[in-house]
Amino acid sequence: MTRQIRSTRLALALTGFTLSSAMAATDDMQGMDHSQMPGMDHSQMQSEDYGQMQPAAPTQSRTPIPALTDADRAAVYVSPAGHDMHDSALNYYFLADKLEWQDADNGSALAWDLSGWIGGDIDRLWLRSEGERVNGKTEDAQVQALWGHAISPWWDVVTGVRQDFKPGDPQTWAAFGLQGMALYNFETEATAFIGEGGQTAARLEGDYDILLTNRLILQPTAELNVYGKNDPQRGIGSGLSNTEAGLRLRYEIRREFAPYVGVTWNRTYGKTADYARDEGEDRSEARLVLGVRLWF
Repeated sequence: MTRQIRSTRLALALTGFTLSSAMAATDDMQGMDHSQMPGMDHSQMQSEDYGQMQPAAPTQSRTPIPALTDADRAAVYVSPAGHDMHDSALNYYFLADKLEWQDADNGSALAWDLSGWIGGDIDRLWLRSEGERVNGKTEDAQVQALWGHAISPWWDVVTGVRQDFKPGDPQTWAAFGLQGMALYNFETEATAFIGEGGQTAARLEGDYDILLTNRLILQPTAELNVYGKNDPQRGIGSGLSNTEAGLRLRYEIRREFAPYVGVTWNRTYGKTADYARDEGEDRSEARLVLGVRLWF
């Protein structure tokens, strides 16, 4: 009996020692600094495992870009000479905005409106010419030579001379004004003139391109002329003399060449209308026009 009691006590003592050792080992594990263990960089292990899980980056686009063709290049106009900015390079531009036949009340008419410049980016020599021939006779013709100076990316001030050949005797004017692009891409010219004998005049012109398609373009235009005093020899009265409004539809076969069809409305006012009536002309007139617009 005594021997059994001793065996039982010995077993209980060994069991208590084992539990105490296990609990102590657990406390030691919890207090260990794993970051100090050599060869055990857990952050690197996680990064490497994450990299192995990701697929390799693609080397080609899933939707490949088509190769550039000659047709793509031909669709974009590129000047062979280029255009140097703000240097001493000499450039030029010519525009025949109107070269047209008009169906007038007193016969057929040929009308033109030409402009061009030569120079640099800031200072240029501008040339303008416009006129009209009716039934083979020149009714109106003038030429302007103007020096233009850019005051902003969109506006130039101009000054120079204007020479009238018809109507009446030739007459020379001093000219100065402003030209450029107003809001919403309105092309604008405002010019004042001082002529021989104290005559004064002012002209305001504007046009706007409405793109129906990339090549089909509708262009409204407007012009008005004001004079300071009467000039019976040339059929001009003081005040608002005449206005012209037009609507032209052109198709650009090439950007530099575009035939068009349209209509214009001309009207005279005040003393100018009286002079026109004395010559047997109407105060207002609508005309069908056919022409071509070109530039280089």
